[in-house]
Parts: sequence; structure tokens; C-alpha cells
Amino acid sequence: MGCSSSSTGNKKSEKVLKATLVIQNWYRGYRARLKARQHYALAIFQSIEYADEHGQMQLSNFFTFMLENCSRARKEDPELVSRLFESTFQDIKDRQEYVGLIDVPDSYEGPRLEFPLTFTDINHLLEAFKQQQILHAHYVLEVLFETRKLLKHMPNFTHVKTSPSKEITVCGDLHGKLDDLFLIFYKMRSVLMPPVSINRGHATDSKKSKGDITVTSSGKVKSNGFPSQQLSKHEWEQVVDILWSDPRGRKGCYPNTSRGGGCYFGPDVTSKILNKYQLKMLIRSHECKHDGYEICHDGKVITIFSASNYYEEGSNRGAYIRLSYGMNPRFFQYRVTSSTCMSPLHQRVHAMETSAIRILKERIISRKTDLMHAFQLRDHSRSGKISIAQWAFSMESILGLNLPWRSLSLRLVNIDTNGNVDYMSSFQDVHIEKPVKEVQSTLIETLYRYRSDLQIIFNVIDSDHSGLISMEEFRAMWKLFRTHYSVDIDDSQVDELANIMDLNKDGSIDFNEFLKAFHVVHKYEKLNTSNAKFANYK
Repeated sequence: MGCSSSSTGNKKSEKVLKATLVIQNWYRGYRARLKARQHYALAIFQSIEYADEHGQMQLSNFFTFMLENCSRARKEDPELVSRLFESTFQDIKDRQEYVGLIDVPDSYEGPRLEFPLTFTDINHLLEAFKQQQILHAHYVLEVLFETRKLLKHMPNFTHVKTSPSKEITVCGDLHGKLDDLFLIFYKMRSVLMPPVSINRGHATDSKKSKGDITVTSSGKVKSNGFPSQQLSKHEWEQVVDILWSDPRGRKGCYPNTSRGGGCYFGPDVTSKILNKYQLKMLIRSHECKHDGYEICHDGKVITIFSASNYYEEGSNRGAYIRLSYGMNPRFFQYRVTSSTCMSPLHQRVHAMETSAIRILKERIISRKTDLMHAFQLRDHSRSGKISIAQWAFSMESILGLNLPWRSLSLRLVNIDTNGNVDYMSSFQDVHIEKPVKEVQSTLIETLYRYRSDLQIIFNVIDSDHSGLISMEEFRAMWKLFRTHYSVDIDDSQVDELANIMDLNKDGSIDFNEFLKAFHVVHKYEKLNTSNAKFANYK
């Protein structure tokens, strides 16, 4: 009987152990799938962010080109040039004249500042920000002028010394996240030295005694005007390289195609530069990292990012570094949240993923015409279906977002049992709300795609700052936009759209209303009807 009981007990133990292993393996797989989905969502956010930066670089290059070739442009179209640069070629206004252009209404209830700022002003400003109040543009402009004045007198390189009794706290990009800054101050309240905030990078010097730190900051500009007037072309390229370059695993130095400016540099480039200047390490920021930091190039490059929840709640941790003499860098991670307790991982991943898919869908719908053409070129049988590989290639070639399209296909399109994609489903659940049915879809998509650039161009052309587009201003804006982007849309279409949108026929259009007319409608904002697909994607 004793032997039988023992045998039965052993079998039960084996079953319990097997069940435990099954549950453990399932949970590990489940966590791994959640992490993969989180990684894909981050990739979407970052790729679209870089694509937007690419567009901004193009627009900046365009205005620089216009300035450099202003004489020729003035001869070809004097009216357009006068609209663009009417105030540029006048005497530069001083600070008070610029600030005086923006009045603060009596109805404004936010903080009111006096310059130079006192500690009382700073405390007042911080308390206002804690209450989610917005600083009026008048005071924002004053702060920018004050900052510019201070930066002009600061050196390009700052040398900071450490000693056995002192530490230096190094922060990366904060992107205006005040709660993250307060958390850093709270955590380092016992540190003697204030944090050294960086935007792009700094390097530790192995030659100097006491562990000197060299911190790069923005360059000092002596003259007013545009960058092309301040710096030579070679110097301006150096500034762009400093601002927009990123480390990568591949050797060499090659163009940063994601951002549209700067370069990618490999571990060999890092070693060469550090050896040349007898430095140990490069610490830089400028890229959001899931854990708040990343170490690459054999430990010689550290990326530190201090803005937690940068893309979405739960998208990433923030981090900072403490450096002290004779010790390795120490990393401190955190995540600021308004909740009293952190929501479960699957909820955070779902919210983050839904937001990422939503903005990706907007980017897809803005290129619908181009994507349809690419799909149909590969649909030789006119079945409405193509292979996943063909679909992924088309998405990448048109959108240029460098995303794992095969993996994302499960969330973006319908796939049949043979593994073929119904490519029309790429545009399901979302559409651009057309202001007028008669206007061609290509025009709607183009205006939506470049709406931010159109806003910038309009603000330059709108010399009276009225916020209204006259028909002449609208045509001038479109002419400039079409020239820059080589968009093949007939002027008559634009005139038709402008005339129809001028509802009260007063000869002008409110540009904000114009942009809002191209609203992206999401049929399933929370994507709740895709639960079956969502379950498969897990």
C-alpha cells in the first residue's frame, strides 16, 4: 500500500510539473508576442516622425533655395517674391517691434511674465504649467528672444569636471515633459551638481585628469537673418550633420535617408573620432528608446532619452545617467504616469498599438491613388489580390517608412487562405472627408498629405497676418507649393475648390477651416470590431 501511495503521489507531482511548464511556456510566449507588438508600434511612431522631419528638411531647403536665387525669381515672378519676402528685405525689426505684433487679450487667463525673469516669475510659470495652462504666444516670443540672447554668449563646448566627491547627471531630450523633469530633480535631490542637459551628444575625455566631460551645445550665430546668410554652405552642412546624424551598426558613413538630413555613422567612424580626439565615449540623445537608453558601438556610444511616454502612454521609459570619477555610467529609468497604478501590459500595448495603427492608416489614405497604381501594376489577373510580398514592397516603395510590413499586414489588410492580400482592404475603416464631392480625389489626397507645409507657406505669404486666404494668396500659395513638390495638378481644379469653399463669396477663405475640411474619419476608432484579427495577431 505504501508503494502504491508513493507511486500515485509521484504521478501527481509529474502532472503538476508538466502543467506548470505548459503555463510557464505559454506565458513566456504571450509576453514575447506583446513585446513584439510593442516593438512594431514603436517602429510605426518613429518611422512617421522621421518622415515628417524629412518633409521639414525639404521645406527648409526650398526656402533656402528661394533666398539664394531671389534675384532670378524676382524677374520671373515679382508679385510672388514680393509676397514671400516683403518683410525680409526691410530693416530687421528689434525685439520689441516683433513682440509688439502679438497682443495679449484681456481674456487671457494664463501666466503673465515680466523680463528679465525673476524666481517669482519662474515659480508662477511652473505652477501654471502644472495646471495645464498654455503660455500666450506673446510671452513665448519673449522667452525665445531671451534664450537667444543668453545662448549667443555661451561657448560651443563646455568643459565640466568631476571629482571623487561629485557626480554629473546627464539628461537627454525631454520634449517639454515637465513632470519628467521634476521626477529627475526629485530623484537626484542629494546630488551636488545640477543636471547637464543635452540635445544631441557629448563625450567623455580619457586624457584630462579628474574625468573631464565635454558637452556640445548649439553653435553661436553672430548675425541676423536666414541660415544661408549666416553660414557658408559647408558650415551649414556641418550644423545639419550635428543635428540629424544617428549611429547604426553598419560600418561607414552614409546619408540619413529617414530624417532627410545628416548621416548614419558606424562603429568604425566612432572609433576613429574617439581615437583622434583621445575620448572614451560619446553620449548623445535625439532618438526615442524603449528603455530610455541604448548602448551601441561596443559600448562607445550611449543614447539617452529622458522623455517617458513620448509617443503614447506606456510607449517608453525615460532615463538619465550619473557619471562620477573612476566609475562606469549608471543608468536610472522611470515612467511618469497620471494613474495611481500602472495599467497591465496588455492594455498599454493595445492602446499604444491602436494609436500607431490609426496614424499609419492616415498616412496610407493620403497616398491612396499612388498605392492603388502600385497594387494594380502587380495585379496582372485583375483579381483585386496580390501576394503579401508584393503588397509589402508596394507599401514600402510608396510610403518609404521602413516598417516590417509583413508582420503589420495582419493588422492592416485582409488575407485569404492562400496568403494573398485583398489590397483594397488597405483603405478600410478610414477615409478623408471631402469638402466637395466634385473635387478629384488626387487633389484631396495631395492637400491632406502636405497640409502642414501648406500652413507654413501660407503663413509666409499672409503678410497682413489676417488668417484669411484671398483668392490671389491662395493661387500664389499653390503655385509655390506645386513648384517645390512638382505636383501635377491643374490650376483649374484648385480654383474650383477655392471658389466652392468660399461659401459667403467674400473672396477669402479661413485657412484653418480649409484644413479642417480634410478631416480623416476613422470608422472604428478603437478597432473593436477587429477582435478576431487582433486575437490572431497576439
